Amino acid sequence: MVEAVRGAGVVVTGAGGGIGAALARRFAAEGARVVVNDLDADRAKAVAEEVGGIAVPGDASAIIDEAREALGGTVDVYCANAGVASGGSEAVGEPVWALAWDVNVMAHVRAADALLPDWLERGSGRFVSTVSAAGLLTMIGAAPYSVTKHGAYAFAEWLSLTYRHRGIKVHAICPQGVRTDMLDASGTAGDLVLKPTAIEPADVADALFEGIAQDRFLILPHPEVAGYYQARAGDPERWLSTMNHIQQKWEAAE
Repeated sequence: MVEAVRGAGVVVTGAGGGIGAALARRFAAEGARVVVNDLDADRAKAVAEEVGGIAVPGDASAIIDEAREALGGTVDVYCANAGVASGGSEAVGEPVWALAWDVNVMAHVRAADALLPDWLERGSGRFVSTVSAAGLLTMIGAAPYSVTKHGAYAFAEWLSLTYRHRGIKVHAICPQGVRTDMLDASGTAGDLVLKPTAIEPADVADALFEGIAQDRFLILPHPEVAGYYQARAGDPERWLSTMNHIQQKWEAAE
């Protein structure tokens, strides 16, 4: 058991399945009181019933007040997990770019804006951002996803460096492939890059709780991502060349 979450009021967005459902299950198993959020009300209700939580369906950007009320007035942990995996290039169209930006970045900003006044007043609060290894690296064939996940990571990083001395804990989860509906929808690019090393959603939850116990910001369910991140920073030209070779391999297979 991780004492930091026992009895805590926890909100998990996008928790009707996949990583979000795994997080809800793990927080509940650790003794937390869990609000399960998802756009799909039936899926939110099903997971909430499974974990003994409370379903608060709807847009993740707009449920903070309802979730806070459901938890008796206080949100202790907020898991910004809802996201969209928008594929395509620069030419995919502005509506796709706008949706990716709104869900993958601005929903996190809105949640923090709603939560931080209370957290800063009492000197505690925990913000968990489900980012992606794409936020540290990139993903072929998915410009909107890659760019906005970089934004999500940057915002989580900014929250941590700005508020950690005031009691705010921030965790950025950056997995590669995870066996979810999102991976299934990633097409041939996902088949090439992500599926060979894909893990289960429960493995992501395990990695988060290890990080919470160790008070770590960066959560890497695929430990090898640390090496890729170092290679990207240490020799950008070589890293870009390697990624371009993967791009060419994908194009040849299409």
